[in-house]
This record gives sequence, structure tokens and C-alpha cells, in this order.
Amino acid sequence: MSRYFRYADGKAWEAERSGCVAHDPAREFLWIHIDGIRDNVDDILAEFTHIPHQAVAALKAHETRPRCTEFGEGALINLRGLGAPSAIDGDPLVSIRFWAERGLTITLAFRELGALERIMSRMLAGEIRDPGDLISTTAMEIAEALDPEIADLGDAMDGIESRVLEEGDTGERRRVAQLRAQAISYRRFLAPQRQASERLMALSGEWLEADDRLHFQEAADRYARMVEELESVRERAALTHEALTDLRAEHMNKQALILAIVALVFLPLTFITGLLGMNVEGIPFAREPWAFWGVVAFCVLTGGAMGAWFNWSRWLQK
Repeated sequence: MSRYFRYADGKAWEAERSGCVAHDPAREFLWIHIDGIRDNVDDILAEFTHIPHQAVAALKAHETRPRCTEFGEGALINLRGLGAPSAIDGDPLVSIRFWAERGLTITLAFRELGALERIMSRMLAGEIRDPGDLISTTAMEIAEALDPEIADLGDAMDGIESRVLEEGDTGERRRVAQLRAQAISYRRFLAPQRQASERLMALSGEWLEADDRLHFQEAADRYARMVEELESVRERAALTHEALTDLRAEHMNKQALILAIVALVFLPLTFITGLLGMNVEGIPFAREPWAFWGVVAFCVLTGGAMGAWFNWSRWLQK
């Protein structure tokens, strides 16, 4: 359900919906958070007739990318961050949309942002006093939550590279593909989120203070570093996948070589036993008591001679 927070005269509290629209933006800050699934979004947004219809449509859009667009004295901002455990139903990054102007911020989310409760707690503690504080706090909380996730991707890639390159382990193909898919999924939203943070610094609205712009710069730097790490993970995953393919091909070539050598060793022996096994007259020494063991000894000597030749010609080392 929607929640309403107000900050005025040095203190913050959670307010009722009634009477919140008629607030004084010069004296107090109002934050309205809308649950896009359970709330009647149209009814709530209809109370704010001054918001441009393009911004209202963007707030209600289900499919979004990080962005920052200025509309007169206000701005529309979309950010993406890790979702709460209950919100992970596909894409791990969920969208939160902001309409910000002097003294007012409206946020809307269709899936719960993981950092939302922490942001609300900071609001009630009096740490968030204006729209710039709220947006910069959200951007930094998102970066704080994403940092260890992306670091874990890099650490997992380090372990796989070690096992593949040092031990020749070829059983990591599925995990490499998963890491690459995760890196691509994160980068798809973090790259434009860095650009949105940089645009936030350049907004001309009076509701942005100097320290807010510094926080946006810090968030943009952290997003840039995460994007670089994700690029690295993606490229390393591609190279590791190629190495795994080469190792697998080399292993199969070795197995095929062994089978070929075995077949070549037994080919003349099969010919000899087939020739001597014909049920016809005239086979030499056919009635001698030592004939069977003579044939066995001849086959062993022939097989040994061929094995020695393969070893001398280095076939077994290829």
C-alpha cells in the first residue's frame, strides 16, 4: 500500500493520505511511495494535476530503463536496484521511478526494492530532508547493495579460471555461461544508470543542493566501476569458454587417437587370426601340438612390435 512521509521543522513522520496534497513545498518535504500492484495508481496521481502527462505515463510504465529527464521545475528519474527476496521473479534488478520537484517526491514501484525499508528508516530518522537527499540516498543504497554482488561475480570467475587453466577442469561450462548471463543482465541497466546519475548532477532545479550533486557524482563513479567490472567478467567468461572448448576438443582428440592406435594394433592380428581360422586344408602346422601357442606368440610379438613403433614415432605423445 502507498505510504506518505513528511519532514518539517527538523523532524520526520509517517502521515495519513488525507491532507497531504495541500502541503507547503517551501516549508516541508512530502514523499509519497506508491505500490504499483496494490494501489490505485491513477487515483493517487490524479491529485497532482501539475505533473506533465508524459511524466505520469512514464511513472506508470511497466518496462523501464534507468533515465533522468527534466520537465520544467521537476524531473523524472528511473533507477534500478536489487529487489527484495519477495520480488525476485525473473530479473534481479527492479525499477523504482521518481517524480521530484521542490518539496515533493513521488516514487512508484511494481516490485519492492531491496533497500526500500532502509531508505524509509533513514527518512523517519530525519536524515532525508528534501528530494535531492531522497534520490541520492536511494542511488547510494543501490550501489552499496550491488557492490558485493558484482564482486562475487568477479571472485567466482577467478576460481573458474584457476581450475580451468591450472587443473584443466572442463566441467565448468554451465557455470561460466551463468556468470556471463548475470554480467550481461546487470550491465544492461547499470550502464544507463551511470548516465542517469551524471545527468542528475546537471539538473538545473533549485531543489538540488551542492551536496546532492556530490553524492550523484560518487554514485556515478561507483556505477562506472561496476560496469567496468561487469565488462571484465563478460570478456573473461568468453575467453574461459573458449579455453574450455579447446580443452574439451583436445581431450576428445586424445581419446580418438588412442582408439585409432588400438584399432591399428588389432587390424593385422585380426587378419592373421581370420586367415588361420579358415576351415580349409593346407594350413601349415595345423596338426602340431604347439601350433596354437605358436600363433599366440606370433600375435603378441606383432602387437608388441607395432606398439614399440608407435612409441618410437611419438604417436602416443601427440
